Amino acid sequence: MTFAILFFVAMWAGAQNALAGGGSFLTLPALMFTGMDALAANITSCVALFPAQIATGWTGRKFAVGAGGLSLRTLFLISIIGGVIGAGVLLLTPRGLFAQLVPWLVLFATAIFGWGSFIRKPGDAQGHAPAPLVGLLQFLISIYGGYFGGGIGFLMMAALTMAGQDVRVASATKNVLAGVMNASAVTIFLFSPDLHAPQALITAAGATIGGVFGARLVQVIDPKILRVLVLVVGSALTIGLFLRAYSFL
Repeated sequence: MTFAILFFVAMWAGAQNALAGGGSFLTLPALMFTGMDALAANITSCVALFPAQIATGWTGRKFAVGAGGLSLRTLFLISIIGGVIGAGVLLLTPRGLFAQLVPWLVLFATAIFGWGSFIRKPGDAQGHAPAPLVGLLQFLISIYGGYFGGGIGFLMMAALTMAGQDVRVASATKNVLAGVMNASAVTIFLFSPDLHAPQALITAAGATIGGVFGARLVQVIDPKILRVLVLVVGSALTIGLFLRAYSFL
């Protein structure tokens, strides 16, 4: 029963990742529900969501473009390097510290997406980020993504729309970059003793199915619905993770 719930949550997570990001906010607590601690759940989630990210990115690849004057290839390279650094830092982080950091990381990701979607004005040309800033943001997001998978979709959506991309184009671009970014982290995590293979396989299957469906749906769904859905999910999970991390739940 627990694995069946995990499979359906993973399907939702795969679709959510394809639409606007935040899918790992669903798989992280679902994996912890199976008995893992936060660090093991994060590593397993990163590996498990990788096939879905590749499938999702491939499905919407024709809509992915460079941003802020940087080519998509340049963003690829930046994402790979940052992902390696982040994964290395994660493996050096004590378990207790990481468990306390998780809700703050989720809160940060939710807040930055809300700002990028509803407070900043994407149509204002003066607000478009220049190439050096876009590259720096993607590098920092990639380090964060290698360290903590939750929220990279939120952060990339915010950064790419800051660079002037439409929300649908930004969604397709971040799907491609998320797969590239996590490829380096996954390569490292595959050798980690904290990777739980049975849960990873179940999550991967569900997320891949949901991801392909979500990548097709993103071209027709109202962007406002995407933004609101992401904020609702992110806010609810932030509260839940704070309660869990600080022993109120």
